Amino acid sequence: MSESVFVDVDLAAPVAVFQLTADCKADPFERKINLGVGAYRTNDALPWILPVVKSVEAQMAIDPSLNHEYLPILGLPDFCESATELCLGKDSPALVENRASGVQSLSGTGALRLAAEFLARFYNKRESCNPVYVSDPTWGNQMAVFRNAGFSDIRKYKYWNADNCRLDLEGMTQDLRNAPQYSIVIFHACAHNPTGVDPSQEEWKVLAEICKERSLFPVFDCAYQGFASGDPDVDAWAIRYFVNCHFELLVCQSFAKSFGLYNERAGNLTLVLHDSTALSRCRSQIELIIRAMYSNPPNHGARIVATTLKNPAFRQEWLDNLRTMADRIRSMRQILHNKLREMGTPGNWDHIINQNGMFSYTGLNPAEVEYLIKTKHIYLMSSGRINMCGLTTSNMDYFVSSVDEAVRACGKSSESTKNGKL
Repeated sequence: MSESVFVDVDLAAPVAVFQLTADCKADPFERKINLGVGAYRTNDALPWILPVVKSVEAQMAIDPSLNHEYLPILGLPDFCESATELCLGKDSPALVENRASGVQSLSGTGALRLAAEFLARFYNKRESCNPVYVSDPTWGNQMAVFRNAGFSDIRKYKYWNADNCRLDLEGMTQDLRNAPQYSIVIFHACAHNPTGVDPSQEEWKVLAEICKERSLFPVFDCAYQGFASGDPDVDAWAIRYFVNCHFELLVCQSFAKSFGLYNERAGNLTLVLHDSTALSRCRSQIELIIRAMYSNPPNHGARIVATTLKNPAFRQEWLDNLRTMADRIRSMRQILHNKLREMGTPGNWDHIINQNGMFSYTGLNPAEVEYLIKTKHIYLMSSGRINMCGLTTSNMDYFVSSVDEAVRACGKSSESTKNGKL
């Protein structure tokens, strides 16, 4: 047999978070804990199909009007309208003035890719290259998506202050003030991944002012609307503030977390521009990008979201489901914080309850993480990021005692200050 023409292809490294899950699944240890992948889990550590999703799917199953025909290239109109309204607010000036609309995407990642492809082709032709700024740290796929879309100059703005486990506002604002004019800046709308640290409303106002001064173009990654506070309107505050400040911007929405539709890939790219004519032209170009990329989006998840958001009873049920998830996350944060303090684990763990959303940057260093994985069968990212949903009332005591053991065993007391464990 002749040699493959692909013999020189390198073996790619596995995606860390999915490799972590695979390692956990293969581990026979009975008390193992998976705190890696970003998916909601119940207090029994099981996936949760939202009750409202079950209700809508039951209705869909007996709807004689539904079929499997292609959706329009730009997506299910009811879904795009509902998703955009959820993001911007029903009375948004951008919607009232017909200068904002949504385009269905393959979840939040797909929305980000559409945004990147569109910006690579059409943003600011006066410059040969516009830097893209992402937070340090950020969700790693942001950089890969923009790089694959053709952006070669991807930079980081300071975000996480490891000394006190808080937002590094001073470093963040300094980096953005020094950004070249017309740079693209990716913000996390809420429940920052991976740190769980969000700017306050006053801090968002400062960031908007800098973006206005430097003519920076905002792209909001909005994967967790409703997960930070339990209220989608509260979690959309930053986006709506920027819109009210007359920015043109893009918002990349995901309904994987807020509806539990992880494998349905329901997402939306919201465009907010200065006028309806520009909006129509931009939508026409995105339509061509989609046609050449995947042609048409899927229906099922989008139909669930649209039906839920347009039906008052279903919408209220969904809001109740959202609060259930957000409340459980907050409860796990408080219990974890209390138990670490009760055990006397070295350090100040207040950042656990000051953060919000699904993830927490614990402040655990790589040595402590390695100890937890190899010795205690607790799987988390090397950065110390954990998914709070992986903690339950059943495994909490084991996790806390393991963290206490790791912190003491690794003998990092001399370095504890820099990790926020004072």
